[in-house]
Amino acid sequence: MSAALIVVDVQRDFCPGGALAVPRGDEVIPTLNTYLRRAQQHGILVYVSRDWHPQRSTHFQAYGGPWPVHCVQETAGAAFHPTLELPSNAVVVSKGMGATDDGYSAFEAQTDGGLFLEDALRTEDIDCLCIGGLATDYCVRATVLEACSKGFRTILLLDGSRGVNVAPGDSERAIVEMVRAGAYVTTLEHIGKLQPELAPER
Repeated sequence: MSAALIVVDVQRDFCPGGALAVPRGDEVIPTLNTYLRRAQQHGILVYVSRDWHPQRSTHFQAYGGPWPVHCVQETAGAAFHPTLELPSNAVVVSKGMGATDDGYSAFEAQTDGGLFLEDALRTEDIDCLCIGGLATDYCVRATVLEACSKGFRTILLLDGSRGVNVAPGDSERAIVEMVRAGAYVTTLEHIGKLQPELAPER
């Protein structure tokens, strides 16, 4: 079984001080950095998704959507958080790039060469995905659910994810939904039982 680590949307605009901040969203970064270091040590490929919206998008409130303007292409808010320690060979995939695209799931994202995430994963014979990032109840949820539906062994990194909780309990309900869809849920303390290479050193 070949695994990949998927880091979802850890961008400035989704962290405290950003345009669409996940409460305490930056607190997942040290944990994600541990997963990233372990992945790099064991040759596990890393894919990192980003919202990459145009200035005018039906995703934004000004054009009929639900969200304030955020993660606009080439802006500071769209940049990855500066404390996220991405390896030099991490594959960046961008989503929400069209004027009518919401781009919740990382499976809607494309590499710089135009390859969709699923195609990139299949090319590398990857069949197990470890997924964390922002936000648990939106883009992480959508990515995990799609990974399950596409037949990947899917592991939600609970301590590497944080929810926005527009309505109280959204994150908890999203986790239940992901588990019902077939996802495993784990943390750094327990991931060795599911993906030994990503377990922290003792």
